[in-house]
Amino acid sequence: NLIILFAGVLLFSSCEKGGLLEEDQGNLSQSLSAIEATVSSLPVEPLDSAEKQRVLFIREEEKLAYDVYQAMFDKYGVKIFQNIPNSELSHMEAMLTIITKYQLVDPMDKNPRGVFANADLQSLYNALVSQGNGSVLAAYQVGAKIEELDIFDLNKSIEVTNNLDVKIMYDFLNKGSRNHLRSFFKNLTNAGGTYTPVFITKSEFVAIVTTPTEKM
Repeated sequence: NLIILFAGVLLFSSCEKGGLLEEDQGNLSQSLSAIEATVSSLPVEPLDSAEKQRVLFIREEEKLAYDVYQAMFDKYGVKIFQNIPNSELSHMEAMLTIITKYQLVDPMDKNPRGVFANADLQSLYNALVSQGNGSVLAAYQVGAKIEELDIFDLNKSIEVTNNLDVKIMYDFLNKGSRNHLRSFFKNLTNAGGTYTPVFITKSEFVAIVTTPTEKM
């Protein structure tokens, strides 16, 4: 039963642990492999144009996060900008699994860091890197902004998606983004900064940052 399978995957990936996010890459790779195996085992279902667009957009949005964090690590050498990009790589690979399964054209192609097919993401990348270059505090705020935007866009993508395999993958990415938001917010507050959510509601933001890290 696909619904039972879906519930099982969500239960598997929603266990919680306390503390600042420091994802063990071995466990993350195992989680990604398990999700990819589940997604691959599910039947191919029709994807309408809106669903295809969301898949391609989320793939490139994960690249945006990865590229911005790399730029911030180059500038500040702060550990969080080294750890979280490793997770973003897993998110990019997760979306590539869907793109490959449904024989879509990967928008990332071989684009180097900071280059995007989507014009909106290109403009956003440029603005975020410029903002983050102001100070390490600004860089933490950029990280929080990226992760809450990811959550907003993933939630929107889930709403327009009927395919179970794609929903499972979005849920996997959403958990990661919530964990990253918790980490950036903790670093931000520890450094004496504040953050006001831009894309998700204040109540949703508070519900995320005041709850423990979710196990991937």
